[in-house]
Amino acid sequence: MLLFVCASFGVYAFEHGDGPKMVFERTSHNFGDVKRKGGDVIAIFRFVNQGEAPLVIKKVHKSCSCMNADYTRKPVLPGEGGEIKIKYEPHKAEPGIFNKVIQIYTNESEKVRLVTIHGNSMDK
Repeated sequence: MLLFVCASFGVYAFEHGDGPKMVFERTSHNFGDVKRKGGDVIAIFRFVNQGEAPLVIKKVHKSCSCMNADYTRKPVLPGEGGEIKIKYEPHKAEPGIFNKVIQIYTNESEKVRLVTIHGNSMDK
């Protein structure tokens, strides 16, 4: 019985917004024109946990091997912030316009958060 009550309360808290809530400052970054041989470029996506429970990033999935992702690994307490740092390596991608998607999986809900980077990779 106690297990049922605890599980029910957990579902209630999740459904009524008492859990974590990831809020980004921005969800897109435009690098503009990027030289393919000019070195890597970095975009940092900062967020705050505006919920009432610790936020945990479970996994970050990149749409291309031309990117690396580093992110806050420890639980982010309510009111505190974290970041996801994306390094784009233009020499690993074809020249031209690029639009890349990063999927973020958290304990916030079953939905996936998305951030994007875009620009124009140039040979010259």
